[in-house]
Amino acid sequence: MTGDLSGAVRAATTRLRAAGVPTPESDALVLAAHAAGLDLAGLRKAMVLGLPEPAAYAGLVDERAARVPLQHLTGRTGFRNLDLRVGPGVFIPRPETEMVAGLAIEAVCRALASGTRRPVVVDLCTGSGAIALAVKDEVPAAVVHAVELSDLALGWALANRDALRLDVDLRLGDATLAFEDLLGSVDVVVSNPPYIPVDMEPVDPEVRDHDPEVALYGGSSDGLALPRAVAERAAALLMSGGVLVMEHADSQGVLLPEALRHTGQWADIRDEPDLTGRPRATVARRVAA
Repeated sequence: MTGDLSGAVRAATTRLRAAGVPTPESDALVLAAHAAGLDLAGLRKAMVLGLPEPAAYAGLVDERAARVPLQHLTGRTGFRNLDLRVGPGVFIPRPETEMVAGLAIEAVCRALASGTRRPVVVDLCTGSGAIALAVKDEVPAAVVHAVELSDLALGWALANRDALRLDVDLRLGDATLAFEDLLGSVDVVVSNPPYIPVDMEPVDPEVRDHDPEVALYGGSSDGLALPRAVAERAAALLMSGGVLVMEHADSQGVLLPEALRHTGQWADIRDEPDLTGRPRATVARRVAA
């Protein structure tokens, strides 16, 4: 690193690229802005003015080069319109999950437009609370509930809820058993469950070494044991005509819809691609039991 901010960012970019970080220039800028206490616009102005490198910057770059997630270093991540707090012990929400949240929000809006009551939404496996909080933020009339198995992750979700001042019911518990008080009364269930096959190790060190295992592995060789169990609970929670939105791996775009179809509990089953065109979420309507 050099004493000049612009030079330090250039050197950091080179170092992060050599370490295999997928977005070295962007990460170098974000870390510099974080170390300097500036937004990106303010950072660029500081670079033009030739201000000195922040004291903490070199250490942050060292950690990122060691593939500590960027979000763990800054303590924050963006999700749709929200600024979320994240860190060790909680799964970092990915950009593709923003699309999944969008599908749930569309379903909630349809329920709101066609019904005479406030739509009830449940987020199973909420993690940081990202999807549940996004739904409440974008559809304030919705009554939103969410559950998380990990007490560490729930702590992050509670911190996000309180910081954002969004009225979401957050509970600690097993998604496959949760919400006995809501059986048959829910309009939309959304879930980003663990779905990685148990014998598959994630390639990215940020995921493999830092995301909690409880949020990753789907409990079977196809990764769908837990998603199937979560979908079964969703079927119990949803009223007839209610909608399920569930994220899955890009390799599961046929397997998950087929698994739902075989239960006889679902109709209008379709799979939706993410912005890269990869299969990403299954959407289905609950039929009468």
